[in-house]
Order: sequence, then structure tokens, then C-alpha cells
Amino acid sequence: MTNIIEVTTVARLRAAFDANLTKPLAWRRGQLQALRRMLTEQAGPLQQALHADLGKNPTEAYITEFSLVLNEIDHTLNHLKQWLRPKRTPLPAHLQPARARQVREPLGVVLIIAPWNYPMQLALGPLVGALAAGNCVIVKPSELAPATSAALAHLLPRYLDGRAVTVVEGGVPETTALLEQRLDHIFYTGNGTVGRIIMTAAAKHLTPVTLELGGKSPALVEPGADLAAAARRIAWGKFLNAGQTCVAPDYVLAVGDAADAIEGHLAAAVHTMYGQDPARSADYGRVINDRHFTRLTALLDNGRIVVGGDHDRAARYIAPTVLADVAPDAPIMREEIFGPVLPIIGVRDLDAAIAFINERDKALAVYAFTVSAHTKRRLTTETSSGSLSFGLPVAPTTAPSLPFGGVGESGLGRYHGEHSIDTFSHVKPVFDGLLTPDAMRVIYPPYTRFKKRLVRSLL
Repeated sequence: MTNIIEVTTVARLRAAFDANLTKPLAWRRGQLQALRRMLTEQAGPLQQALHADLGKNPTEAYITEFSLVLNEIDHTLNHLKQWLRPKRTPLPAHLQPARARQVREPLGVVLIIAPWNYPMQLALGPLVGALAAGNCVIVKPSELAPATSAALAHLLPRYLDGRAVTVVEGGVPETTALLEQRLDHIFYTGNGTVGRIIMTAAAKHLTPVTLELGGKSPALVEPGADLAAAARRIAWGKFLNAGQTCVAPDYVLAVGDAADAIEGHLAAAVHTMYGQDPARSADYGRVINDRHFTRLTALLDNGRIVVGGDHDRAARYIAPTVLADVAPDAPIMREEIFGPVLPIIGVRDLDAAIAFINERDKALAVYAFTVSAHTKRRLTTETSSGSLSFGLPVAPTTAPSLPFGGVGESGLGRYHGEHSIDTFSHVKPVFDGLLTPDAMRVIYPPYTRFKKRLVRSLL
């Protein structure tokens, strides 16, 4: 039955797309404006859903969920007409006097599969780009954030055009049924294991995919940097959303004496932000479910506890925890942590730090806290990652003007702003070759001696 429903859903959306419903600029702008109204008018129910799923404080929810989507909408509305304008393209001499332009056209019916850690933002952020590009869209919220999934399923049809946008709730069976359909793009945010499943399913129809994955993003700290400020920013980026952020600093890579010095600053930052007992802080979130709680608590004995370590299964609470004396091959260093446990790894010098980064899968982000221009140059030229940020983790990814995406194990493709339009569009070259005068006669057979000389001079 599930498969039949998904077939019907895709067929209905494809009929709407084929009828050119979504292509006018006015329709696209209207959908973005309606989505913006939903976020402002329904902020209360959406905040309640986020708190039910992840214990999110309303202010944190605004910072990490609402504001990002609102800024994405506003940026897109301000620039969409310009982005969609056909681009005149010069042609080489041998194609003159023809004309050419590049036209962006929507792909068709796209599927957005959202994760549970930012269940609203990571469903609606890609939706902005898909609608702006003129597509019909299926939104599949995460079943692991059931309150937010239910809220989106209830609210999106009230604000958006139901002929072109639909929400499909459910788990693995529903997602599997959707992936069996012929779609025009699949946008997935999550982990690499599921990403491989999606790529395999997409290959059957040659459907293009965008995979926004994760990885172990290092926060390199060098002596000479303001370690107190660095610790505050690392702690904020790490323990935001109880560490369940794909671009969170996964571990501190401390050079030389910075390894010992940063410990006290990180402990002080945790206490300043969340108090002596973070379990009582209204600003600190919770782990999503029991499975992840079990996985994360098993990592707590991978080093010496500098701060934190407390946990409560019934409340799905794990204190913001910093570990020191962590071995590079410890279990905590073999997988993305995706939770509120921060190991410190000490290295001898910058050479060792760069080697440590490059020996591992390419990270979604590399962060560095340094005053050295030499270090910045080397990290820029000698490491590869989805993004590179000096002095501030996480926040730079919120800029709608910058592309967001991974490389290698951390992802495939990019989005935000105009990059979302690129992702959800096909850039079609349109060539207008004049029939008169017929300049192509110089390359038609028979190939005389004159034509041979002329061809070699033109091509």
C-alpha cells in the first residue's frame, strides 16, 4: 500500500510540473513568501515541537532553525529575478554570427530527505532552493523527530500549493518506496551509510543526488591564540544542540603547549554557559533517543574527564563533556561523535597537525584558532574540507551567500543562496544559429584545398 501511495504522489506532482504550474516567477516568489508567513505565524507550535524532540530552548531554536531559513528566504527573494535571468554567452569566431545564452530550467520532481538534528531547518532550507528553482517537491521529515515531522505535515499544506508540494511522513518503508520512484533530484542530509543506500537507489534511474553528510571536523588550536576566547567559541559550537550538529567541532587538535592550556578554559566556558549543573539549564538540549544515548555514554571512558561526564538515561541527558589524554586510535576518534563529548588530541607542531587531518577522511569543516598568517596559508593550501574557518566555528555556514557542502566522505554537492538554484536547476545552453547567411558552408564537403586551409585557420 505504501508503494502505491508514493507512486500516486509522484505522478500527481509530475502532472503539475508538466502543466508548467511551478515555472512562473510569480508562483515561485509566492511560495517563498507563504513559507515565510508560516515561520512567523506558526513560530509557537514549531518551537514546541522542537522542544519536544530535542529539548531546544526557544532562543536556540530561533538561532539555529528559524533565522537560517528566514535569511535564506529573504536572500533568495532579493536576488531570484537576477539569478534566473538568461545569461548571454560569447561564441568563438567559427560559430559567428550565431547567438547563445544559458537558461536555468527546473529539474521536475525533487525529494528532500531531512535529518532529525535540525529537523525544521534542514527540511525547509533546501525547500527554499527547490521552490525558487521552480520544482515540485516531496518533503520527507525525519521520523526520529516525530513532533516536528507532524508539525510540518500539518502546516506546510496550509501555506504552500498542495498541487506542487507534499509532505510524506514515516520511516524506512516510506523512504524506500519513495526512492523506488523516478525522481529528478534527491537531496539527503544525514550519514554516509544511508547516503550510500540513496546513491544506489538513485542509480537505477540515473537520478542526481546531493548528499550533505558529516565527519570529524577538527578545531585546531595553536599557542599564541587567545585560548579563553577560542575555548568559548569551541564550546558554543560543540555543545549547541547537545553536540548534535554536523558542523560541530568534533575534536580539539591542540598544538604543543596549547593542549594542556586549553583544558581549563574549556571547563570555564562550559560552566559560564550552562552553570555548574547543566542538567538544570534551560539552555541545554537533550540527546535524541536511547540508541544514541547508549552510543555516546560508551565513549565517556575514552580519556580523562576534564569537565562533565554526568548522564541520565531517563532524561536523555549527557553533560557537556571534555576529555583529555585521548589516544588518536581510541574508539571516539573512529567515528563522528555527534553528541556532547569533546576529546582533546595533542600534536607536536603544525606539520603533525596537518598530517593528522590529511590522514583521515575529508571533514565537513576545518576550524583553526591561530594568529599565524603562515598557519592560515598552509591550512588553506595543504588541507581539503567542505569549508575552512578561522576563529569561529559553525556560524559561517549560516551565510546564504556562501556554498555549504562536503567533499569526499563528508558529502556531495552544495547549496544555499544561488548555489541552491544551481543544485535544483539544469543550466541549458540555448544556441541560435542563423540560417542566412549560411556561414557553415565552409565546412561542408567536398573538402577542397581552400576549405582545408580555411578550416585549420578557424578551428
